[in-house]
Amino acid sequence: MNLDEAVVIEKFSSRMEADIAAGLLESEGIETLVLADDAGGTYPMLQFIRGVRLLVAPQDEAHAREILKAMETGEDFQVFE
Repeated sequence: MNLDEAVVIEKFSSRMEADIAAGLLESEGIETLVLADDAGGTYPMLQFIRGVRLLVAPQDEAHAREILKAMETGEDFQVFE
């Protein structure tokens, strides 16, 4: 994934939440990147203040948003081939 073109699809208050969402997206074949400005993990409280960003490639944005919405609401989602 080209970082310059990556799209932030969600902002979480902890790396753990972002990693769970990233794992779900990756299980559906969507490449993800989790970014946190927390001084390399030295100051994890900054994750809550600044947020942890979940990024995907632009071509995966719509599908990724649909999956995350289904995760939040508990609905089923259809996998696009």
